[in-house]
Amino acid sequence: MSGCGSSKGRVFGPRMKMDASLHKEKKPEWLKVRLPNNPVFWDTKSLVKDLNLVTVCEEAQCPNRWECWGQGTATFMIAGEKCTRACGFCAVKTAKPDALEADEPERVAEATRRMKLNHVVITAVARDDLKDGGAEHFQHTIEAVRAENPEIIIEVLVPDFNDKDWALEMVMRARPHIFNHNLETVERLTPLVRSRAQYARSLAVLKKAKEMAGGKVATKSGIMLGLGERDEEISQAMDDLRAADVTVLTLGQYLRPTQMHLPVVDYVTPEKFQEWKEVALAKGFRHVASGPLVRSSYHAADFKPEEDVIEAIEADLAAMTP
Repeated sequence: MSGCGSSKGRVFGPRMKMDASLHKEKKPEWLKVRLPNNPVFWDTKSLVKDLNLVTVCEEAQCPNRWECWGQGTATFMIAGEKCTRACGFCAVKTAKPDALEADEPERVAEATRRMKLNHVVITAVARDDLKDGGAEHFQHTIEAVRAENPEIIIEVLVPDFNDKDWALEMVMRARPHIFNHNLETVERLTPLVRSRAQYARSLAVLKKAKEMAGGKVATKSGIMLGLGERDEEISQAMDDLRAADVTVLTLGQYLRPTQMHLPVVDYVTPEKFQEWKEVALAKGFRHVASGPLVRSSYHAADFKPEEDVIEAIEADLAAMTP
């Protein structure tokens, strides 16, 4: 699949590579989401608009945005809302991206201050048009948020930066507390599900991120279920993530954004998600969020990185301060 729009900025969607007849249209009862009735939801929406920010909550059509925004939390998507890749599962539009906004890091920092957040998630579209894949923009945003809110827990959800070590080092130099890069699916389905991404590359990025931080970071990844994966493949993906020293795992149900996207082959029951959580914990993950509506950033603040990780990062940052 071509992951980038034309020079005229036309928007392209993913091209389906799986049999559309596999799709199960009717959603089960457990996937129904209540609409917002909390005034905090509208306050958060107004704040995001006021600061001209983009959230993955809206761009990716997250089913939990009503709940999370109602609690005054959001996941900020930096580097624009146009992605250079066209993954078969993702609702974010594919097109030629706009130039980076130099003041965006400060606007994100201001949002975290106004929302009085103690945990922020910063993510981005894939920016294959940039030499560093947007890594320096991540670095600046992390630094701006920390300068505005020294006590905040900073989580990043990053693309693979095309496995450029020097780009990844920019992000890790800014010392996020949690480094998240999603595996998204099992190895067999990766070429169908993820545009340009590679299963082994994602594992390598996760492993190297922890090594670059000297182990002083919590690494996290997520897998979608319902795309036709087999039980043994899910188990193997968990083993592969543990081999890469990943300690935090999210498991959620894939939901089809449009008819142009990949079909939902199966709706996994809440009971099955609970079983997978128990399997993952038995394999050594320290924290597992597993359920139909779980997404990478869902209840992210509920996960408290190991105290030793936080203390080590803060000690390093203090030592670096003149």
